[in-house]
Amino acid sequence: MVEPESHPPRERAGLRRQLADLRLRLADANPAVLAAHTGAVYVADRELQLSLFGEPFVVTLPDLAVLDGRTRLEEPSLDTQTMLLLHLVTSNGAPLAGRWISFRELPDGGFYHEAYQGYTGHEITKCFGDDLGALDSAALSLGGQPQGMGDAAYSFVALPCVPLLVAYWLGDEDFPSSARILFDASAGNHLPTDACALLGSTLTGRLIAHGRG
Repeated sequence: MVEPESHPPRERAGLRRQLADLRLRLADANPAVLAAHTGAVYVADRELQLSLFGEPFVVTLPDLAVLDGRTRLEEPSLDTQTMLLLHLVTSNGAPLAGRWISFRELPDGGFYHEAYQGYTGHEITKCFGDDLGALDSAALSLGGQPQGMGDAAYSFVALPCVPLLVAYWLGDEDFPSSARILFDASAGNHLPTDACALLGSTLTGRLIAHGRG
């Protein structure tokens, strides 16, 4: 996940403080339990390995630094570091529910549903319109798996136990095309709602980038 250039210094400082707090909260956690709860791979006394949208990362032990999983030298964006440590702090190991829910059904999601839909589903339909072929190409190139919902739907593995679904409905003479990014009903057991919103926004950006190719 690329850190937005729009982060002003104050926000960056806030993210760094949040990271420090998350490390304190994880300091006494059992890494084997963290791995079991999140689907991470635990390499004893060394690191936790997990992926975010297919990109590998490691969380080193015991200092809890987040590093690129390929180089093991570079730190990813502050957003990515925060996302991964939030996941470790939040996840309680709940299994997938196998049922898709909207953002408004997440804890307190109703307060922010319209804003979330504005920068996810609405932006996706602006990009793809009625071109399901372009959506299919973009989704498959990002590892999306076709699903049976709407006129087109694709599931994505954001984190090992946090899948997302992009569902698309073509419009007609009365209604425009529409899209939604949905969550497995267990998502609130693995991330706070604002982090779920960031996952939806990230997937939106990736789809649009591939759609504009």
